[in-house]
Amino acid sequence: MHTTYRLTIVLTMACISSNRVATRVQEKLCQFLSNNRNYYQQSRRRFAAPSATVYSSASGQPQTLRGLCGKFLRQPCTAKPLLPITHPCMREYSSVHTQQPAGPVRDYQVQVDPYILLEDELKFIYDDIRQLLANGTKQPELDTIASYYFDGQGKALRPMVTLLMAKAINYHIQNKENSILHNQRQVAMISEMIHSASLVHDDVIDQSDCRRGKPSVNILWNHKKVTMAGDYILAIASISIARLKHDDVTISLSKILTDLVQGELMQLGSKETENERFAHYLTKTYRKTASLIANALKAVALLANADENISEIAFQYGRNIGLAFQLVDDLLDFVSTAETMGKPTAADLKLGLATAPVLFACEKYPELNPMIMRRFQEPGDVEKAFELVHKSQGLEQTRFLARKHCIEAIRLAQELAESPYQKALVVVGDLVLNRMK
Repeated sequence: MHTTYRLTIVLTMACISSNRVATRVQEKLCQFLSNNRNYYQQSRRRFAAPSATVYSSASGQPQTLRGLCGKFLRQPCTAKPLLPITHPCMREYSSVHTQQPAGPVRDYQVQVDPYILLEDELKFIYDDIRQLLANGTKQPELDTIASYYFDGQGKALRPMVTLLMAKAINYHIQNKENSILHNQRQVAMISEMIHSASLVHDDVIDQSDCRRGKPSVNILWNHKKVTMAGDYILAIASISIARLKHDDVTISLSKILTDLVQGELMQLGSKETENERFAHYLTKTYRKTASLIANALKAVALLANADENISEIAFQYGRNIGLAFQLVDDLLDFVSTAETMGKPTAADLKLGLATAPVLFACEKYPELNPMIMRRFQEPGDVEKAFELVHKSQGLEQTRFLARKHCIEAIRLAQELAESPYQKALVVVGDLVLNRMK
């Protein structure tokens, strides 16, 4: 159902409204394909398609989603959700439907690698971030620690999606190809800076040993210096936000920081009942992961003077992509290898965290509940929980839920005017769902 990504350009130009734009895009992409195969192979490896045996779907169409839908929504997909909609992560919550989506996630004629489409815009984004950090301090060690994760080895998902949405909305509003506004590119940089600062702080909190296949910052420097380096990245990001001189954008991007702090505190706690536990997990996931993407995409829409409807489309697209990304990340913690992930597997269990696969597995194996409440601290808890997740349908249900969010994101992207960038936003749904690391 899911294929590996190739630069397949099916030039049925009815998909693109302007022949002139289509010709330019065709020439550009064909030139990249012929002259930059190495770059394309590198970008392709960022999100490799998984083996079908790893993510085998449950046979047949489930009548209810056990766990989330089984506990919250014992009703047909046409009914309204029973959960109170009190938080952005629950608004128009796409994953509550109980019918299995039919057909592939993708259904379009032009398949474009987003990293190639944005090659010019992404090429120097890490260089520019490092320059911002260097310009803000005269202490070399602080600059070294703060710049450690800006080495270009990450997926650059957040700046990539932010730039794609910016270009798609610019095209939607002006009905022609338009370059990225300077301030929109700044938002892409800010999103990656906030993300990396959160990684630095997470490494201190979790006492991680490695990240992205190399020693984590807290292994190389003491915790006090690392914590201050994370604060420094956020400070430089805040200065960059202020320079945008746009009140609504400032409010939107500031919500990312408040959500991150609240999400981290929520991760330190748990809930007694299964219903409360999954709602707690979803809200935490929105705040720690999806809020950043959603609000960054809303910010570039605001900078393009988009109306409220388009700004909401951008926000909801980012929310769904962010939730799907984290659900797949939680799934990979159980099925991928440490070498592929660049960090230890089963890390969440070892940290005492019950993610979606565990919460879904509780439906079949209630003995997981006391383990969750004691945060897998007793000898053998981690190993037993790992085994029960694999024996249950927890992994399949987690991927099902991630797929629902990707389908909703694709539906939202299709409300924008057709353009290469809108098509690439559709591709991102597949990239997120089928990534291996």
